[in-house]
Formats: sequence, structure tokens, C-alpha cells
Amino acid sequence: MQIGMVGLGRMGANMTRRLLRGGHQIVVTDLSAENVKHLAGEGATASASLDDFVAKLKPPRVAWVMVPAGGPTEQTVQALAQRFQKDDIIIDGGNSYFKDDIRRSKQLKEKGIHYVDVGTSGGVWGLERGYCMMIGGPQQAFEYLDPIFKTLAPGRGNIPRTPGREKIPGTAEDGYIHCGPSGSGHFVKMVHNGIEYGLMQAYAEGFDILRNANSKELPEDQRYDLNLADVAEVWRRGSVVSSWLLDLTAMALAESPQLAEYSGFVQDSGEGRWTIQAAIEEAVPADVLSASLYARFRSRQEHTFAEKLLSAMRQKFGGHVEPKKQ
Repeated sequence: MQIGMVGLGRMGANMTRRLLRGGHQIVVTDLSAENVKHLAGEGATASASLDDFVAKLKPPRVAWVMVPAGGPTEQTVQALAQRFQKDDIIIDGGNSYFKDDIRRSKQLKEKGIHYVDVGTSGGVWGLERGYCMMIGGPQQAFEYLDPIFKTLAPGRGNIPRTPGREKIPGTAEDGYIHCGPSGSGHFVKMVHNGIEYGLMQAYAEGFDILRNANSKELPEDQRYDLNLADVAEVWRRGSVVSSWLLDLTAMALAESPQLAEYSGFVQDSGEGRWTIQAAIEEAVPADVLSASLYARFRSRQEHTFAEKLLSAMRQKFGGHVEPKKQ
């Protein structure tokens, strides 16, 4: 199947590579000519401009937008909309706000263009592990794009089936789902990232408590000089708190037990704030998720070992690099 990829950063480039490995024809474009050249060398079709990009796509055209959320995504979607025609498909695979998806889908529907929002999780490991995708938009477009989603998704792998799902149809066990109408994909991904904040904060605070178990403020017989890398490793094996985030934590601690290269300045990418806004609109209490967001705000004023561990996890799963100290 032919598809175009707009944006060849960490995610866009690796998604392109995974699609190429799956036998798809990929037309690529990026602000960096060097990025386009690299992917063309791996089998993609290069384009010199957005007009050239669109010209090399066969109707019905499909373009996957993988650029930073906000202004860059808005500009790219609008630019493609000016060049696309009825029955073409624009996919936003970034971390857009779901209400922006609803607005764009209505706008593009007037021109007969399908708009699909795809909440994408997988980070820098997605090329090999596959991408978990939460998809919103017209059912017709979802079904047409199924070969693309199936290639990008992890597949069932060796994960045991959930008891009771044997007779339940659908694609969830393959790593992607159609959540519903426009905006629903990014809404689910938004909450996913809000939960991620909470999980990361729980690990970070727990390991901070373990690290400070040898505090001089404690009675001597209650002090423990714990090997945090070993604790993380043993918890990976049979523990009820095992997870991929714990795997990454164990990796970071094995590489650098003191996390000296991290300052503890932790960014938030937007979804955490939007999740709390949604909770307020729905009158749903979200104590843990709110606290984890505020902890990131605090990290920009003072830094603890917990915040260094948050930075380490973000770097491991998404390649996020701390901003330089002011």
C-alpha cells in the first residue's frame, strides 16, 4: 500500500522504516533534506517539496503527519488540505489536542477529505517493538488503512491472551483499535499519557524512598544501603509491579546508579494537562494524575532523585533530552 510520511524525526523516520520493512511504498518529506536523503537511501521515495510530495501520491492519497503538535501540525494539515481532493486521507499521528481533531475533521469533511487521528505510543523502541495505536475517525477510513496499522502495530507476539477474549472480535490484541469518531483516538492517548505520568511518579517516589533509607536521620539499626539497580531488576521478575517502565528504570539504574547525568528537570508534553482538564470537565476526581503533573512543575524549581529518575525514564522510552540549565 502507498502512503506518504510528513515529518522524519525520531518517530516518523522509524515508522517509515517499519512500513518499508512491511513492503509498503512510502513517499517522504521533511524540512531537513538530509533526513529525506537518508530514508530515500533505505527505499523510500523522496520528494523535494510538499507539492512534489502530493504529486507522487496516487489517489486516494494518504498522508501521515508526524510533526510536533500545535502550530506545526495545524500548518501541515491545512497545507495538505489545500492540495488534497475528495476521498483523500490525512492522518495526524502526533499528540494533538482532541478538540483540535474535532474541528479539523469537520473542516475537511466539507471538502470530502477524511481526517484520522492516531494516538501513537512506542517511542524510540517502536521500530522493533511496534506501535500501540488508538485511532479515531470514519470507520471507512479505518478499514481502508488497516494494512498500514497492522504493519505498524506490535501484533500478538508472545503475550498470553486475556481470559475471556477468545470469542471477542477486533484488533485490540494486535495492538491497535478504532476508538470511535474524530478526536477519540487522541482522547484515549491523552488519558494514556496522563496515566503514564502517575505510574512514572509512583516508581520515582518509591525509589527515592529506597535511596534515602540510609539517611543519618534514621536510627542506625534502621538504615539500609540498598542497591537500587538490583531492586529494580528483581522487581522485573515475577513482581506485581513489573512493567515496561520498570524495565527502562532498571536499565537506567544499571547504566548510572546515581543518575548523575540527569538534573531532574522534568518537562510535561501537554497530555497530562489536558487529561486533568478533561477530568475537571467530567467532574471526575483524579488525585494521583493531578499530583504527578504538579510534581513535574515542581521539578523545574528544585530537583530530587525522584525527578532524576523521571528524566531517565523519559529519555529511555522517548529519547526526550533534558533542556539545558539556564
